[in-house]
Amino acid sequence: MNYFLAIGTWQLILILAVLFLGILPTIIALVDILKSEFKGNNKIVWVLVVLFFNFFGAILYLLIGREQKIKIEKS
Repeated sequence: MNYFLAIGTWQLILILAVLFLGILPTIIALVDILKSEFKGNNKIVWVLVVLFFNFFGAILYLLIGREQKIKIEKS
């Protein structure tokens, strides 16, 4: 018997929630990178890190990369 396809409603909801929570930091990091200014090629490097390492790359950017942004003073 093939029990793999016998997934219930609650199991499907749990799987989708875990997938969404895994993708959410990546999306947040990419949006923040694309809206910000960086020195040199740091923007391209951070985009590649986040895309290639997905969840861990996003967490790494959120911990380290945000400090590398160019601060623009609004007057």
